[in-house]
Amino acid sequence: KKKTVSFSTMPNDRKINSTAACISFMLEGCELKKVRSNSRMYSRFFVLDADMRSVRWEPSKKDSEKAKIEIKSVKEVRVGKKTPVLRSNGLSDQFPDECAFSIIYGDNYESLDLVASSADVVSAWVMGLRYLVSYGKHTPEAPGTGHPSLRTSWISSVFDLADLEKSGRIPVSRAVQLIKALNPGMKTSTIELKFKELQKASERPGTEVACDLFVEAYCELCTRPEIFFLLVQFSSNKEYLGLKDLLMFLEVEQGMEGVTEEKCLEIVGKYEPSKEGREKGYLAIDGFTRYLLSADCSIFDPQHRKVCQDMAQPLSHYYISSAHSACLLEDNFWGRSDISGYISALGLGCRSIELVLWDGPEGEPVVYTSPSAASCVPFRAVVGLIDQHAFTASAYPLILCLVVRCSAPQQRLAAQCLRKTLGEKLYLEPPNPTASYLPSPEQLKGRILIKGKKLPPGCEDSEGEVSDEEEGWELARRLGQEEQEVPEGGGPRRVRLSRELSELVSLCQAVPFQDFESSRRGQRYWEMCSFSEVEAGRFANECPAELVSYNKRFLSRVYPSPMRIDASNMNPQDFWKCGCQMVAMNYQTPGLMMDLNAGWFRQNGACGYVLRPAIMREEVSYFSANAKDSLPGVPAQLLHLKVISGQNLPKPRGSGAKGEVVEPYVCAEVHGIPADCAEHRTKTALQSGDNPVFDESLEFQINLPELAVLRFVVLDDDYIGDEFIAQYTIPFECLQPGYRHVPLQSLAGEPLPHATLFVHVAITDRRGGGKGHRRGLAGRRGRRVREYTSTKATGIKAIDEVFRTATQPLREATDLRENVQNALVSFKELCGLTPAANMKQCILTVAAWLLHSDSSPSVTLNLAEKYPPMEAQGPIPDLLRKVLTAYETMIQTSRTLIESADTVYGKLIQAQQAGMDFHKELPRIEAKEGLRGRKLQKALESFAWNITVLKGQADLLKHAKAEALDNLWQIHNAGQSCGIGRNGSASPEPSRLRAPLEPIPE
Repeated sequence: KKKTVSFSTMPNDRKINSTAACISFMLEGCELKKVRSNSRMYSRFFVLDADMRSVRWEPSKKDSEKAKIEIKSVKEVRVGKKTPVLRSNGLSDQFPDECAFSIIYGDNYESLDLVASSADVVSAWVMGLRYLVSYGKHTPEAPGTGHPSLRTSWISSVFDLADLEKSGRIPVSRAVQLIKALNPGMKTSTIELKFKELQKASERPGTEVACDLFVEAYCELCTRPEIFFLLVQFSSNKEYLGLKDLLMFLEVEQGMEGVTEEKCLEIVGKYEPSKEGREKGYLAIDGFTRYLLSADCSIFDPQHRKVCQDMAQPLSHYYISSAHSACLLEDNFWGRSDISGYISALGLGCRSIELVLWDGPEGEPVVYTSPSAASCVPFRAVVGLIDQHAFTASAYPLILCLVVRCSAPQQRLAAQCLRKTLGEKLYLEPPNPTASYLPSPEQLKGRILIKGKKLPPGCEDSEGEVSDEEEGWELARRLGQEEQEVPEGGGPRRVRLSRELSELVSLCQAVPFQDFESSRRGQRYWEMCSFSEVEAGRFANECPAELVSYNKRFLSRVYPSPMRIDASNMNPQDFWKCGCQMVAMNYQTPGLMMDLNAGWFRQNGACGYVLRPAIMREEVSYFSANAKDSLPGVPAQLLHLKVISGQNLPKPRGSGAKGEVVEPYVCAEVHGIPADCAEHRTKTALQSGDNPVFDESLEFQINLPELAVLRFVVLDDDYIGDEFIAQYTIPFECLQPGYRHVPLQSLAGEPLPHATLFVHVAITDRRGGGKGHRRGLAGRRGRRVREYTSTKATGIKAIDEVFRTATQPLREATDLRENVQNALVSFKELCGLTPAANMKQCILTVAAWLLHSDSSPSVTLNLAEKYPPMEAQGPIPDLLRKVLTAYETMIQTSRTLIESADTVYGKLIQAQQAGMDFHKELPRIEAKEGLRGRKLQKALESFAWNITVLKGQADLLKHAKAEALDNLWQIHNAGQSCGIGRNGSASPEPSRLRAPLEPIPE
């Protein structure tokens, strides 16, 4: 049964939007469940003392003086299941992570573990407690104090500017417009209602509002509790972030590197609305909210907004954005041909367009997808348009797929038109017969390639017969327009082709597909095949490995089934996973499939070309497109996704639901290889207005990150007619970690103004990211048997002996990596952090405990050493002792990894290169050994598996060493910044530690 949490359990009129509100809530008290070490839960009433010095609970068997915790003794407040008691197996599944929190207190670091009825109650207690722990009861924001905050002063100054008459009051209509201007996307009716409520409550009705009422309305309407809660977590001074706080947030939570105080000052200057805040370098709640909503904080990695992949690989190594029937605005059957479809497709970065040429009534060829189209477009006009728009969105080559259905005379006119209009852009150089692969997109920049049939080499006439492709004839047959007879005895249909059109085809010569063996032996690299969706689907299911191997050298194009007369789309992922480069989409049809296509091609500067994963490009590699588990040599990753809230969600388009309120829920879908395809949904946010709170954590395992796409879909649970509200699709590789806003889009992919989802993203290695209680369970049942990746026997003695030399290095590489991972997870758990936390967070957490102690810090980091020991001075509590032991284990395993990695790496690469030396000799060795049929296939698969495993494990080891060095750098950095480090001059150079990894040659 799915666990759900709802903010709606807090009374609707109660909005926690300041620490004062949190403390008021705590002073009133509420019921929480107290969890004991024996895993039993007891309901108790918890309340903050009136003097704000203690938290008490009742009933209790202890006397009232013992059933309390003094605020000054609190070391830390943790959100979620972050203590051994809450992680224990008996409890872990009884309540969601968001409803649990723990108070760590006293000199022995004891924990009071609590479960609340909802996440908002947790937020109120945690925010209030952290505030009291940091600043005590004498704070400007505590209830009853009259000192105006930075924020109140700013809102008052905004009011003063709007008070043109200087009467101390402004018209309600002006106040509404003012708040709407400060918070774009908020409905006018919502603001008007709030003013009516406040006027009624304060018994001050009328058409004008005073400053205090305006400030109150603004704070209630424009404070997002989830962002305020986040700000308090990082704030070290009242209710705003100082430069050091902001720097910590950017480094620790947002994963930014090399952040300086100057950069933070720049952010404050850009987003903080108050003049005083900008001058003093303070980012208050409104500035912080603006920053989190800005493009600077987008979920989409800005590096991917420009071309960021290697564009010098052969053309066959890329996915190419491809359109089918680009000129149609409606469906295939009744569609109207319209020239704007081409402009739209090219503007979206499409790099392959299909043109079906038919005889035109005026003696010139025309373009439409079937003779039934309501109107046709002159071919000349289409070519002129392509010449004008071909390279506006992308400089990389455009492929025009010509499907010829017109007579030879009109073909000559078409060829003349292409030459005259496109001129130098047209690529006409003959293929290089000595090369093995197509040129790269970089070499073909600004060029237009023609994909089509060529006359056979021996044909000297001005026209000749060539085999025709099936594409385009099916509709003609359905409409009774078929002119060509099928040859007797079957075989491919024949059509006449003019020499002029044939000569325009160079690197993309269309040839019929026979079988994979024939292609391996006889197909030349500049020849390409087109497959119908049905045929390609059959190959993808029955022989995926052969299709992947075929696509390493040759381009393939997949076109939609002619049965799709409604212009619906196939799932491009079904063919991308097999390496098919050109999956032709009906751009005019919105929906899931087009979302996947549009989202996917956004990742490389939207240039229309995306480099395929290395495992699908390398000449020798093992890859099964239908893998149900992790792949050899590819590190699986865990995506931890927390869907926090939604903002300004529109009603479903065409919805017949009553009223203005939607009841939304969010579906997060991962699309990729079958092993990665998954979908999780949040609970429904009931009666939540336009800004629902979900506060729900979802988790996905990603086995092939380079091919995975994440899609957010917001749907309405209370719909009549249409449930779709919004969506956003993003490649996994483009996700930025931390707190991010997802810019929602309509079904057609257009941005929805101010509509967003607020989420938290964390990505970890699968082993590092496992749930803590799973580790604990394994520990009690006996040691988990470690799984080692091994090589497979090929059946050829000489080759197997070479691969056998890698058995021990493979085991050593796994041990080095997993020992560090296990030590890291243990250390993070003891620090009360998730496996997604980084090393800097761990050190800062330990430092925070020590700084909240009455005694001076009893633990220091000796930064004079490369592997800094954490040393205790005098007696320390049991929890700290465990933390020190876990830290020592983590440092020692990291040291072993760093010092041993190069040697083991060398052995793996040596075995891989020795194996590759056999590659060119394989056909001779196979013949000598008498291998054929299934045995031969098995030997080739095992050989590819071994090469992939050795390269992959060597890559993983190199990456693990870089991570271990990065952790050391973080320890030095955090030790110096938080005050527990000593002898800090020996801090390693980050540039040296973070040197880019050199990829292993393919």
